Amino acid sequence: MVWAEFILWCLEVLRFIRRGKAMTIRYFLDTEFIESGSTIELISIGIVSSDLREYYAINWECDLSKANDWVKENVLTHLPEKPEATDEEWKTERAIAKDIICFVKQPFFKNDLRKLDYQTLKQIEPEQGIDIEFWTYYGSYDWVVLCWLFGAMIDLPKGFPMYTNDIKQWCNQLGNPRLPEQGLGVHNALADAIWNKRAWEFLRIFEEDCVVERG
Repeated sequence: MVWAEFILWCLEVLRFIRRGKAMTIRYFLDTEFIESGSTIELISIGIVSSDLREYYAINWECDLSKANDWVKENVLTHLPEKPEATDEEWKTERAIAKDIICFVKQPFFKNDLRKLDYQTLKQIEPEQGIDIEFWTYYGSYDWVVLCWLFGAMIDLPKGFPMYTNDIKQWCNQLGNPRLPEQGLGVHNALADAIWNKRAWEFLRIFEEDCVVERG
């Protein structure tokens, strides 16, 4: 399956090059969070890219004691034990923000972006002809949580779109076909992000089949 996805990605790149159109890298995003009605606090975040990279981090600064019973039962049970200090998985919000900028922008640059400071990372942007898309599932809160890592909306890193595409909305527009079952890993941010990518791929094929049938 991984090789098949990689081949599809290569074909997509070649198609855009031949047509002279922008190349798009899609980022499938999911978060787990604590909401109070007045604010949303990030617990964890998972991102999968259309070129088969993955990112996952847990917010070390999140006060998990504020979680309601549902979050404790369905989300916190998926988390490893919180360490006394940050590590490779449990990170500060600033560290997660920097990681995400590097993860999203790195394919467009030859140099290792991790060596740059945070403000420089935010300002550099991909050259023209390259598009970045974010995709979420019921993603309103996911998008707000992501944006708040960087500050206000105007503080989003250059090159980032100011909106997310919603898989559920696209699904409804196509007549609400039944999406693939996720199975294990529900409410784990990375597992959910992986499923988001599967759902997007399913809808892309479904839409193409609908076009062929109408034709």
